[in-house]
Amino acid sequence: MAKFLLWLILLVLCWPLALLALILYPVVWLLLLPFRLVGMAVGGVLEFIKALFMLPARLLRKLGGA
Repeated sequence: MAKFLLWLILLVLCWPLALLALILYPVVWLLLLPFRLVGMAVGGVLEFIKALFMLPARLLRKLGGA
């Protein structure tokens, strides 16, 4: 909703720039999509590595509390 309101303000102030932004927004989104996917993959791998390193501590905590 905020993006739409900002676009409306831009439309009032400078309509050619607003139309250019409207046309280029999907193109930029498509260009940035691979980087977003790589970011999610790297985040998942880092979470997995963190879980692997924390596993012994979690096991010791569970065995010690039982």
